[in-house]
Amino acid sequence: MKRIFCVLLAAAILGGALFTLASCDSSSPSTTSPSTAPSGTPTNAAPAAAETLICGVTEYEPMNFRDSAGNWTGFDTEFAQIVGEKLGMEVQFQMIEWANKFVELNSGAIDAIWNGLTATANEPDGTPRITLCDMSYSYMLNTQCVVIRANRAAEFTSTDDLLGKSLAVESGSAGEAKAADLVGDNGRVIGAAAQINTFLEVMTGAVDGAIIDLILAQQLVGTGDYADLAIADIDLGSEVFAIGFRTGDALRDRVNSVMRELYDDGTLLGIAEKYGLEQRLVLDLSFGQ
Repeated sequence: MKRIFCVLLAAAILGGALFTLASCDSSSPSTTSPSTAPSGTPTNAAPAAAETLICGVTEYEPMNFRDSAGNWTGFDTEFAQIVGEKLGMEVQFQMIEWANKFVELNSGAIDAIWNGLTATANEPDGTPRITLCDMSYSYMLNTQCVVIRANRAAEFTSTDDLLGKSLAVESGSAGEAKAADLVGDNGRVIGAAAQINTFLEVMTGAVDGAIIDLILAQQLVGTGDYADLAIADIDLGSEVFAIGFRTGDALRDRVNSVMRELYDDGTLLGIAEKYGLEQRLVLDLSFGQ
């Protein structure tokens, strides 16, 4: 009787062990980890980080400027944000010194110069800007203008009236490239960190005038703090805006594709109307190609 009991006990122990082994078999469907899909791909994996588009800008109303809450706004700001959304990119705005715009671009600190860049201008040393980066399609017409004190308007009616005078310009701007020729050997050109800073030089009498973008001048001259300033009746020729990208960067073509779409469907016109720029919005698909 004792022998039979021992045999039965051993069989029971062996059966329990076999059941335990079977329940631990990794091939059993019941053992699939709840955090892992059958294919082996984690179901709770974090989504890939969005590609970033860093736009180099300055304070330039109405293209890029800060609203009362300190947020970036303006035509180029909204333009860049919509393009970024279409491309699945996170858009950031980086303040730069305009004179260093191509250094910032080529170093990788920014991905695009997106700030009312006069694409048809030369740098102060005479180098054409279009040779320093890859330009997008041009999208807006502009011109340089001369800002003076309103009580001196009668003194400035042609480019000849600028010879021997003193002019303030934004360093590295299209205006700086023109100024030296306009004032001649006996004139003087003073650089400023931003276009808006040139207004103070004119208001205080430190210079006879300033050369800045007409788009900016029309927004501010004759109003508020700048009520005593005026735009001289002097034609300095036309130019166009485009976006600057590093040479060979495929991002230029991606942005161009979206730019054309936004122009064709009226989105860009809607933004331009918001900032009073609808008459200047002109897309040239041959520019920069």
